[in-house]
Amino acid sequence: MADNNRIVLAYSGGLDTSVAIPYLKDRTGKDVVAVSLDVGQGGESLETIQQRALACGAVESYIVDARDEFANEYCMMALKANAMYEGVYPLVSAISRPLITKHLVRAAHQFGADTIAHGCTGKGNDQVRFEVSIQSIDPTLKAISPIRDLSLTRDVEIAYAKEHQLPIVQTEKSPYSIDQNVWGRAIETGFLEDPWNGPTKDCYAYTDDPAFPPVEDEVIIKFEQGIPVAIDGKPVTPLQAIEEMNRRAGAQGIGRIDLIEDRLVGIKSRELYECPGAVALITAHQELENCCLEREQHRIKRDIDKRWGELVYDAQWFSPAVHSLNAFIEDTQRYVSGEIRMILHGGRAVVTGRRSETSLYDYNLATYESGDTFDQNASNGFIEIYGLPTRVAAARDVKFGNGIEVPDNTVE
Repeated sequence: MADNNRIVLAYSGGLDTSVAIPYLKDRTGKDVVAVSLDVGQGGESLETIQQRALACGAVESYIVDARDEFANEYCMMALKANAMYEGVYPLVSAISRPLITKHLVRAAHQFGADTIAHGCTGKGNDQVRFEVSIQSIDPTLKAISPIRDLSLTRDVEIAYAKEHQLPIVQTEKSPYSIDQNVWGRAIETGFLEDPWNGPTKDCYAYTDDPAFPPVEDEVIIKFEQGIPVAIDGKPVTPLQAIEEMNRRAGAQGIGRIDLIEDRLVGIKSRELYECPGAVALITAHQELENCCLEREQHRIKRDIDKRWGELVYDAQWFSPAVHSLNAFIEDTQRYVSGEIRMILHGGRAVVTGRRSETSLYDYNLATYESGDTFDQNASNGFIEIYGLPTRVAAARDVKFGNGIEVPDNTVE
């Protein structure tokens, strides 16, 4: 049963959420349970973050190593859907928020809280993702944001931390707002808010400069039903596959993205992303689908992939629509098995080879050499039938004087 005297806080260990612990207690009179997840973001250990939360006044600190869960259930679903919002962004933050929310709700149930707090502002997408996801899982829970709802600005935070002697070491503030996990890294604000300003070297951490690459790197990725299971013959878990491709594609500067993005809340935002592993794996997966999906199935899936990415970006991970699209996407992956060879070099991942026992590519049908099994005489009847509607419509246009004019190229 929920306790009106407890709040669950999504806790990162940084200034914002550290100050939020006593601040929420002071402003609401409720005890705070801090929840921290490892989704492959790197940095401090969960144990260090846990101890800081308790030192800042949390009554409980709930920590979860969710890296495999994130890779298996969220990154792999995004991979199967070739998820690229606006054609380029692999949904780095959007796919982590539903997972974080699931554990926030679980903690609320475990510790008897009736409210969940997060550190989002009123301008971003994540406030919507957290709160819509909370409502989708347990609509009885309330959601608040100290930054958005309690006017918790950075100068107020710093003064509050000093006044209350919170164990937070202040360093020079990064000019950027950064969110990262194993699927990629998002960089925004500061210098980047002027869309004319080009990215500087300090923006990047997951990728090296593609203008000065090492020697090209050939990699063979093996998939089973849409999931990478081996790299260069070595078995890998989904997490290991992402980490390995982050390392190798990142060394070649692959996965740098710079775009003006349409946010869910209706404003345009300049965003940088680094997604070396995600971009390389999606490139390989798409090419394997080119081999293994039937034509009409593939056409439909490309449309669904685009819509899936938009819906998940728009906080609909738990919606009936995404649930139904997942069923279609999963069904298409039945025969998406085989190997893709790629060359990683200078910011590009280029497919150079494909092989699959479940491929629909038939050499004997495709070859132009003698001995091919395709009956070319069959094309005469095919063209006759296929062009029939157009021919009938054209005859009507001619009858009523609306035929297509053919230019007279006669030389006088």
